[in-house]
Order: sequence, then C-alpha cells, then structure tokens
Amino acid sequence: MSASVRVRFAPSPTGPLHMGGVRTALYNYLFAKKHNGTFILRIEDTDQTRLVDKAESYIKESLEWCGLQPDESPWKDGKYGPYRQSERKHLYRQYAEQLIKEDKAYYAFDTAEELDAMREKAKKAKMPNWQYNSVTRNSMKNSLTLSEDEVKAKLDNNEPYTIRLKVPRNEEVRFHDEIRGWVVVNSSNIDDKVIFKGDGMPTYHLANIVDDHLMKITHVIRGEEWLPSAPLHVLLYRFLGWEDTMPTFAHLPLILKPDGNGKLSKRDGDRLGFPVFPLQWINDETGEISMGYREQGYFPEAFINTLAFLGWNPGTNQEIFTLSELVEAFSLERVGKAGAKFDAKKTEWYNQQYLRTKDNKTLAELIEPQLADNKIEIDRDRLYSIIELTKERATFPGDILKEAEFFFEAPSTYDERTVSKKWKENTPELLNKVKDRFGGTDYSASELELAFKAILEDESIGFGKLGPQLRLALTGKGMGPSLFQICELLGKEETEARIKRAIEEIS
Repeated sequence: MSASVRVRFAPSPTGPLHMGGVRTALYNYLFAKKHNGTFILRIEDTDQTRLVDKAESYIKESLEWCGLQPDESPWKDGKYGPYRQSERKHLYRQYAEQLIKEDKAYYAFDTAEELDAMREKAKKAKMPNWQYNSVTRNSMKNSLTLSEDEVKAKLDNNEPYTIRLKVPRNEEVRFHDEIRGWVVVNSSNIDDKVIFKGDGMPTYHLANIVDDHLMKITHVIRGEEWLPSAPLHVLLYRFLGWEDTMPTFAHLPLILKPDGNGKLSKRDGDRLGFPVFPLQWINDETGEISMGYREQGYFPEAFINTLAFLGWNPGTNQEIFTLSELVEAFSLERVGKAGAKFDAKKTEWYNQQYLRTKDNKTLAELIEPQLADNKIEIDRDRLYSIIELTKERATFPGDILKEAEFFFEAPSTYDERTVSKKWKENTPELLNKVKDRFGGTDYSASELELAFKAILEDESIGFGKLGPQLRLALTGKGMGPSLFQICELLGKEETEARIKRAIEEIS
C-alpha cells in the first residue's frame, strides 16, 4: 500500500454501542495495526435531535475495556481534529455551496407537510416508493424550478430549506469493495439525498465524505447496512473532485441471530439471555438495565476473540488469539460476504478458556466482592488453592464460588440422584474405614490417595463403589474437582466431621 493506512471508526452517540459496532471498530483497529497505520475514532453527532446523554462516554469506556485504543480521537487529539462532527460544523457549508455553484446540488424549500402530501398522492396512484429524484424534482419547490429572484427572496427571508444532491439520471456508478468485489448501481435508483439541513448541520452523507477526505482516510471499513449508501458517497467524491483520493471500501457482513434468521438485536439478546452490548447500559428515562459482557463476567479477550470470528476466519484451526496475534493474522481477504450467526455458547467457551489462563491472584481479586457480600473471611493462600482446584469447572469468575461453596459451608443436603444410585447398605462401614485409614496419614492429597487405593484393594472394589459416596459426604454433590485435594484443603477434623454427619443424615 503506497499511502499510509488511516482508518476510522465513526459511531453516532445515540445509545449504547452494539457488539456489531465493536466488531467494526475491531476490524478497523486490526487492519490499521497490521499495516502500521492509524486508527481514528470520530464521533458523528450531526443529528443533534437523537443524541443520548452518556452515549459518547459509553463508547470511550467500551473501547478502552476491549483494548482498542484509538491513535486519534476526541480525547487524544491529532493534527486532523477536532474529532466530533459538531465541533467541525464550520467546515461543511462551503462544500455544500460549492456543489450548488457547480449545479451538482440545489436548495429545496418543500415543507415536511408538502413532502408527506406528495408521498400520499403517489401511494394513491399506486406508486408507494416515491422518491425525490431526477424525475420528481421538477415538480417540487426548489432552486431548479423557482426563479433566481424567488430563491434569493426565500433565503433572505430565512425560509426553511435543505440542500439536496442533484443525482444524474441513468448513469452507472461503480466502485470496488474489498469484500464484495465490483458493485454497480444505476443512478436512477438513487434519490436526491439531503446533504445539508436548515439548522446549519450537514447530514451524515456529506459530513462523513468531507471528514474522510480531510482526515486522509485510506480505507472505509464499515457495516453492510451502509452498502446502499456507498454509490451516493462515490458520487459525492466525484462531484467534489476527490475521486482520485477516494478511500477503498469494505462492507462487513451482518451479525445474525443464532438461528441465522435476521440481524441480531437487543431484543434477541433479552429473549435468549445473553448481552448484545459490551458494557451494562441503564436507560435514564425508563430505568431499564441492559446486560453488558463486562458485568456478566466476560473477559475482554474472550469478547474480542468472539467478535473476530464473526465474519472472519484465519484459514487455520487456531481459535484462541491474543490481540497482537489477531493483528498479525487479520486480512480483509478472509472476511466473508455472508452474515455470521452469533453463538452464545461459543462465547462462553472462549471465556472459559481465558479464565483457565488467569493466575489465582487475579481471580481472587475478581471474586473478592462476592466473598465480602457473603461475609466469607479466608486466608489468601487457602483461597488461591481453592481457586486452583475449582477454576477448571468455571466459565465465569462468579462460578468459582458456586463450585467451591462446600469449602466454606458443610453440605446440608445431598444430591438425591447420587444417594439413590450409589449409597448402599455397606456405605457407612466403608466410609468409616476411609475415616480411620485417612487418620493415619499426613493428610496430603498424595498420601490420602494412596490410603484410599489401599482400601479399594483390601475390599476388592472399584473406585465407583466408594469414591462417589465419599464425595457426596464431603460436598453434597455427585461431581466435582479432585477428591483428595478436597480432603487436604478441608483438613482432618472437618473431613471426619462431614463423613460422620453424612452417615447419620443419609443412612
């Protein structure tokens, strides 16, 4: 690539950042870093009526949690700033007016009521898809149908207006997409979009083209939902004389519902019980709380690993990637066109893999709030040992305490299925032998295991005739981590007390 790669993630602060938006940011970040380029965050807040308080800070915090730090942003300025479109308001009008002077755009004075009336009229004439375009513009109230004096008078009187792009009729608009190949659209299918509003703000279409040009963006990597707008943007580049420096486009596939039937939405997450936002979001108006991956106990590495595979694959069997490994492996050539089905179970699997790699000190810090809530005080070294023993069975940090609850409180109930299948008439006698034989050891896991095997040999029985019963007595459960390490951590006095109590309660 001849030019230094510069890419941007350009969200609108109109609500919480969807995981699809985070994936777009991730792919931009990976592409930039792969090519020693620049990753830019630009806040596109031209639609002031839809802005949501806290949404911008939510975007910032989400990207920080994911480890996707922009090189240039509203909070880390560069020479192409400012990076909020509302702070660039003074830049856009000149380009809209340039297009008017060159007969590539025009003033439109049609009111909202007049536009609604025209649509209703078209609907009655069985033309439901009415558009303001090269055919209909000549019957509307704009600077193409009004005299210069009428236009000047309206502008002088501050009558409301918009500026619309004058899209040519029946011309071929072509561009190459890095993911989808050549895209060809006839201009007759493109309406005369509003590019500048009467409130002095540009619409997304003009603002993003101007900003991408001025910020020297080389590649526009964005969601599939923007593909229908791409031909319009190509026309804007052409009309503004910037076609030679137009960025390369890459439109990412949709993230689909788990059944593949349509785009993944917040409603789907609520219905199926998984988050669609990186962080928890609280709606200040309704008080509704939307789940976040962070608050649900996911690690950012697991979340990022999941997103990376929603549309891209490395061409190998490797599934676990660090962020730096993703940078090395990523390419747009391996991003597919088809939508990617989201699999919540796979995301949990990723989290489980990353949890297992965490050191016990880190996991102890993560579960400290739960320990405090349950008023559990425990020696730190003992806690580390419990975590080491139970983390293999956990998916989230919070699962560790669930798996280890028997360490903090003796069981008051016993798994009924194990009792009915495994607890026999001779079980109390065998458990008493275990208690006595264990008492003659140093209560280390290795010595306890040898003592237990000796009993099995003496009694000519297999592990299944005594192991599940001992586990049941100690933990109340039918399954769990290493039996002899459990005994070592419980200690002689507690192990014997639990065996005695189980015999009394169950027999």
